[in-house]
Amino acid sequence: MLKNRIKWPILAACAIASLSACGTYYRVTDPASGREYYTSDIDRDDDTVTFEDDRTGRDVTLDSSEVGEISKDDYKAATGR
Repeated sequence: MLKNRIKWPILAACAIASLSACGTYYRVTDPASGREYYTSDIDRDDDTVTFEDDRTGRDVTLDSSEVGEISKDDYKAATGR
């Protein structure tokens, strides 16, 4: 009985960790310049987005942007990661 009590929390933690490892990838476009950025982590605050551009490693903040989810393959092709 004690083994089952220990096993389920460990299995749940492993499942959560594996889901978070899948990740989501984004292409962020600055409509003013047409420049595209690629990231796997984005923070949104009202109309402002902040993220690290995974191609350059620079932190970027945009007041106006278009954000779209992309596939892992598209992300890899754009960033080389």
